[in-house]
Amino acid sequence: MSAIVWIAVVSLAAWLWLLLCQGLFWRTDVRLPPRRDPGAWPSVAVVVPARDEAAVLPMSLPSLLAQDYPGRAEVFLVDDGSSDGTGELARELARRHGGLPLTVGSPGEPPADWTGKLWAVRHGIALARARDPEYLLLTDADIAHARDSLRQLVAAARTGGFDVVSQMARLRVESLWERLVVPAFVYFFTQLYPFRRIGRRGARTAAAAGGCVLLRADTAERARIPDAIRRAVIDDVALARAVKGGGGHIWLGLAERVDSVRPYPRLHDLWRMVSRSAYAQLRHSPLLLLGTVAGLALVYLVPPAAVVAGVAAGRTAATVTGAAAWLVMTATYLPMLRHYRQPLWLAPLLPLTAFLYLLMTVDSAVQHYRGRGAAWKGRTYARPDAVPDEG
Repeated sequence: MSAIVWIAVVSLAAWLWLLLCQGLFWRTDVRLPPRRDPGAWPSVAVVVPARDEAAVLPMSLPSLLAQDYPGRAEVFLVDDGSSDGTGELARELARRHGGLPLTVGSPGEPPADWTGKLWAVRHGIALARARDPEYLLLTDADIAHARDSLRQLVAAARTGGFDVVSQMARLRVESLWERLVVPAFVYFFTQLYPFRRIGRRGARTAAAAGGCVLLRADTAERARIPDAIRRAVIDDVALARAVKGGGGHIWLGLAERVDSVRPYPRLHDLWRMVSRSAYAQLRHSPLLLLGTVAGLALVYLVPPAAVVAGVAAGRTAATVTGAAAWLVMTATYLPMLRHYRQPLWLAPLLPLTAFLYLLMTVDSAVQHYRGRGAAWKGRTYARPDAVPDEG
């Protein structure tokens, strides 16, 4: 057999392994586990780090203030040096909408060995400790919650005995680029961190979704969160690893009524979101970068390339093998498109999206080695390993 056929066979074998042996990552039915109302509802502090979020707060903060929670709950919004009136807008929204009590704090500039978001989270947790909450809900300023979101999260944590219950918010999918890139972003995340393995006791896989993390306060204290992960680029995954490394039980699944309201209308916006942390995910390792590029090419780019090359050269084996791998790939992507209510004809375009992610990952490494650091909402991080993973 020719080289292209052998490569296509390896790609097909890789897809069959992913389909059957990677924790059923492609299924989208991992939702909040069975739950029942506790006899007594524990107290909760909601911590919201916010920097220049005036554009999205009117769509997100009222949903937190309006939570229908039977126990004691309070919202702590940390205005992280905003220049757009985020703090005052939050106070005005609280006056206008009422609901849960709101405290607005400001932590000042972060020390050199802290990322901005985690420094803000630390300040919010410190404010909350005065109320001695049993749980902390860490949620981003662009996340809108259904009215019973907090109630359902706490009930799930109590019923299942989880130290962390996290939901991956449904990201906005409206523009052309969002339709092409966003569902694939979640799909790739679940491929790296299969949700079924995360919730299994004894399994090493650990991850959370930073937009919605319910965390036991005593677990956070034992794991020294956020101090222990103060330099983390991908802070949600780092948090989950810290908890699981200490013997904690975590759960992560897809949200149904927890939504991100932040728009990513241009490819540039999505590119910046991915490239900001892609190379950090690879621990700034050139070898891991080469392996990732080769792996993305083998798994996602070889199937369509084999089909085109097979048809052009009249090699039936290459065409059939490449088409089979492409078909498996497409089939595994369909559930995520359904979850995002997107047209299913986007599924065969996954190789194109994967190629974009490959370029974003390479660009992330290029920026690292140019020593430019990264900028986020007017704050420049000189060290590439101190870039916050924020929406």
